[in-house]
Amino acid sequence: MTVKIVTDSTSDLTPGIANALGITVVPAYVHFGTDAYRDGIDLTADDFYRKLAQSKTFPITSAPAPGTFAEVYDRLAEQTDEILAIVISSKYSAMYEAAVQGKELRKSKARLEVIDSLWAVGGLGLIAISAAKAAQAGASLDEVIDVARSSMRRVDLRIAFDTLEYLKRGGRIGTAQAFLGSVLRVHPILTIKDGYTEAVTRERTRTRAIEHLYNFAMSFPHIEEMAIEDGTAPDEAEMLAERLSTKFPRERIYRTKVSPVVGAHVGPHVLAVSVLPV
Repeated sequence: MTVKIVTDSTSDLTPGIANALGITVVPAYVHFGTDAYRDGIDLTADDFYRKLAQSKTFPITSAPAPGTFAEVYDRLAEQTDEILAIVISSKYSAMYEAAVQGKELRKSKARLEVIDSLWAVGGLGLIAISAAKAAQAGASLDEVIDVARSSMRRVDLRIAFDTLEYLKRGGRIGTAQAFLGSVLRVHPILTIKDGYTEAVTRERTRTRAIEHLYNFAMSFPHIEEMAIEDGTAPDEAEMLAERLSTKFPRERIYRTKVSPVVGAHVGPHVLAVSVLPV
């Protein structure tokens, strides 16, 4: 039977992408005061960003309970005897711990492995996609794990920000701390390295920041997968996708939204490009 892939909502995979590839997405939680929402289920990305703009309460996030993962594993075990969960970097979230604890709580006997991806957003999404495609092609669990780990080593991303205030509040700012306190209005470009947020550079204008994303993607000779995602900048994301279609077929560029849980930490005006080089 086909290996089943599980990931979490910080992968920013749309329901359409996840369903087409047979990926099960476990939602994290966004909290506005005492109100809790399942990422992408109780609160869509568009609704979240409207609420973020209107609310006086700064949102916080949390991982699902281990029992939620256990329920997912048991449900999938009715369809397969091999399951692979690939989740957000353990440096950012308790998601990995919850996924591992869920393994101990499940009732099923299917073989199950859990991987700390050391990535998030589109990087995590592309890793899950590569694993799911291998599974659909008939690969065994060990072979799918090898594909996932290979993708973890190769995947790369760049994220353009208007502000680092959200990362600062959420404690996920990493080496980008050095960009705080500038007297100039800058547009930081960040990435993820070894599971942590890492500063790349900063641009003086939004236009130059987007050009940086374009040049980043164009610098790879060959690309296996690409994702472009935005918070509240769909027009910029679409224009970038069209420009990059000279490098990679437009219909094969995954267009997604930065999910509510991620948006709580990065803010509304982010734009990101993730690539999986060949």
